[in-house]
Amino acid sequence: MKSGLVAYKIYRALSYGVSPLIRLHLRWRRFRGLEHLQRWPERLGHPSQPRRPGHLVWFHAVSLGEGMIAIPVIKHCIQKMPHLNVLMTTTTLSAFEVLTNWLPNQVILQFSPVDTPDCISSFLHYWKPNAIVLMESELWPNLIMDASKNGITLALLNARISEKSFNLWSGSLFLPLISLMLSKFSLIVPLSTEQGLRFQLLQAPPYIINFSGDLKYVIEDIAVNECGKRNTENLRLQLSHKQVWMASSIHRGEEEIILGVHTVLMQLQTDIVTIIVPRHPQHGREIAKKLEKEGHNVVLRSQHERLKPETNIYVVDTLGELRQLYTLTPIAVIGGSFLPGLSGHNISEAAAAGCAILTGRHVGHFSHMVLEMQQTNPLSVLQVSGKQELEKSLIELFTDTTLLEARRRAAKEAICMLSNDIVTNIWSLLNFHIFSRLFTEMKPPNIIAKTMKSETS
Repeated sequence: MKSGLVAYKIYRALSYGVSPLIRLHLRWRRFRGLEHLQRWPERLGHPSQPRRPGHLVWFHAVSLGEGMIAIPVIKHCIQKMPHLNVLMTTTTLSAFEVLTNWLPNQVILQFSPVDTPDCISSFLHYWKPNAIVLMESELWPNLIMDASKNGITLALLNARISEKSFNLWSGSLFLPLISLMLSKFSLIVPLSTEQGLRFQLLQAPPYIINFSGDLKYVIEDIAVNECGKRNTENLRLQLSHKQVWMASSIHRGEEEIILGVHTVLMQLQTDIVTIIVPRHPQHGREIAKKLEKEGHNVVLRSQHERLKPETNIYVVDTLGELRQLYTLTPIAVIGGSFLPGLSGHNISEAAAAGCAILTGRHVGHFSHMVLEMQQTNPLSVLQVSGKQELEKSLIELFTDTTLLEARRRAAKEAICMLSNDIVTNIWSLLNFHIFSRLFTEMKPPNIIAKTMKSETS
């Protein structure tokens, strides 16, 4: 413990020393359009909205994926405790833009503070959260230690540590610090038993580690505005007489594989339309520009143009629409998995939409999801190695409607089975380990009176 405190004091001093550089870096990011033009001071711990009276729970998710899996938990908490104030923070601009439209209206959305002593202190002093719920792998020393010092309870949901981070944290240099940080949590819910073992090896107290299932399996119904519905339905009509497949969450370099497969498919069936959804919108614009120069007929999602009869590539350069786009295609190829060094992406949204799912071999911490779905139904996910296997599998699906429908049905059934009761289990754990000490205080007076009356009768 002493060595952990020494390591933390060193980290705190270093983070304090580099604070001026971090401020300059944030201004540079704002100049490049990577931070919000008006609200970037929130990253320094300066709030832009009032703190409502009453108890407050702070949920933090670094990016869109983590933010999306927090939404069903937040909704369930609000349903169970209507008087609870909820603050949600995220780090990335893209996540902020999407979550603004998808979070319940009563949730306060802010950008997260950087992990320097001044920024964390300013943030905690203003918002005064009673509990902090971190998503996945957001382990920041100043945040965790300051929260503990101020008596704020901590939980880590869908907890994971990558193999690279585990090897770093488990070394003699950093183990005392991570062990100290994990000892401050009241609840850690790993997304798999393998991840739970990693947290135990990093000396997290065994009694705080509990399992509920992977929140990424849970697909929350998101309200889509009328404009978004019309756009999706218009595209559905335009694609109705085409053979469609989609490559989603594509990283740089993977587009070469996808476009190579597209060329082969076009030689077999001229009515093929390939939908490409890059991980980042700017990448999509670059792909479209390159293809246009090569003479391809490409439609870019952000331009709202109709597909022409000769259009065979549709590039999506918008955010927050992936879930709706999956409903337009019978086949989804999940990117971030075809090149070494990548680590896959969530396949649950495609499965819930009833897509036949294909993915590469480089799926990182999503390997447990792929394995669990395949164990539930072997037809639910097909892993392929590179361009040739992908070509062969897609041709087979396009020519064998029975197999296509079997894979679509298997994916949907598997995700439905695996997602059962996860949010309810999470709520039970949060209620027992985090909210129980606050619950009585959160009840309005009339509810407390009724509860006391019923207990005495």
